[in-house]
Amino acid sequence: MTLDIKHDKENQQFTAFLEDQEIGELAYALPEDGVMDFQHTFIEQEYRGKGLADQLIQHGLDHAKNNGFKIVATCTAVAKYLERHQQA
Repeated sequence: MTLDIKHDKENQQFTAFLEDQEIGELAYALPEDGVMDFQHTFIEQEYRGKGLADQLIQHGLDHAKNNGFKIVATCTAVAKYLERHQQA
């Protein structure tokens, strides 16, 4: 399953869609210039355990890196992802 992920800059989140249905989000804050703090990851219960949260997290991390942000992981799911993927 591949997600369609849209960046909602106004609400500071990446929203995950599967076949046009919203199934999750990765919320962030910008606590200071050049810093993106990933604070919350959510995937609907029926879609958990399929690697979709990892896709969503990687998308957010890629966005942060491509735009020159330092990454902070307040969200435990993002912190664990970073531990598992040292190169992320």
